[in-house]
Amino acid sequence: MTTSTLAAAAPAKPAIGFFERYLTVWVALCIVVGIALGQLLPGVSKAVASVEVAKVNVPVGLLIWVMIIPMLLKIDFGALGQVASHWRGIGVTLFINWAVKPFSMALLGWIFIRHVFAPHLPAEQLDSYVAGLILLAAAPCTAMVFVWSQLCKGDPYFTLSQVALNDAIMVVAFAPIVALLLGLSSITVPWDTLLVSVGLYIVVPVVISQLWRKALLRRGVGHFQAVAARLGPLSISALLLTLVLLFAFQGEAILDQPLVIVLLAVPILVQVVFNSGLAYLLNRKLGVKHCVAGPSALIGASNFFELAVATAISLFGFQSGAALATVVGVLIEVPVMLAVVAVVNRTQGWYEAGQPAS
Repeated sequence: MTTSTLAAAAPAKPAIGFFERYLTVWVALCIVVGIALGQLLPGVSKAVASVEVAKVNVPVGLLIWVMIIPMLLKIDFGALGQVASHWRGIGVTLFINWAVKPFSMALLGWIFIRHVFAPHLPAEQLDSYVAGLILLAAAPCTAMVFVWSQLCKGDPYFTLSQVALNDAIMVVAFAPIVALLLGLSSITVPWDTLLVSVGLYIVVPVVISQLWRKALLRRGVGHFQAVAARLGPLSISALLLTLVLLFAFQGEAILDQPLVIVLLAVPILVQVVFNSGLAYLLNRKLGVKHCVAGPSALIGASNFFELAVATAISLFGFQSGAALATVVGVLIEVPVMLAVVAVVNRTQGWYEAGQPAS
């Protein structure tokens, strides 16, 4: 893999974009607009929801592609050749992403949703909320990781190779992990819909994005970067429009029990603190450089919420607690991850003081 390809794959400046910086604000506005739309024009949202093929909502499916493909466009699977040079940091991150995070979230969902908060939540949605939390944790973040990594001065080669490896694993591991954890949580697994979702929202976007990436890079790195930059706001806009439709259906439930969103945020926040802290400490114990440990902790804490939202809607529907739970992840993603970035940056001296002598 060439240096120019690496440069094309990652953002050029260590700054968070306008849309991404205020993602929480946009999501909050989507809640208001969606609820208002559902209350004032219920026929519109129902008409959109009725356009389905094989249990997949066509308008939402198209929006998901617009949302996910620009993010996957930034991923260079050629970066997998860099894995060996960062094997300790890669190993820690893989352990957190695939052996700890999904299972810890299932446990947190069981503790908080089925027990601690159960009296304050609608009983018929408890299983669905847990399912949404599992979907949120079952796939590691993709595009936004580049932003978080640069904000903590992370090694771009590590970040790129880790994300490429995670995406490759996700193609084959997402469905089995989700099915296993839903089964352990006594939630019926709609295997046909799950496999269709994996094909539509992981396999097909990966293929399209990589073919498109190669075509763009043939016209030069500058052209690739310009197209990727223009697609960023389009991707976020597709996410926000999807959320408007989702909240148009969730409006009644939210108006009846507004505390639900706050309660769903608790296990997500606990999971972020636990997984990012564990990754950071394991990297320090293994003598991994801070520029690798930072993005490792951030990748371990963040989620591919776009995929989670899409899969939750496909598996359980717009009006499900699962869809709402995944949206809570979107709502708190930016402020929570910025807080993790701040902790990583402020503890660099402490981290490096514990490094083995070279």
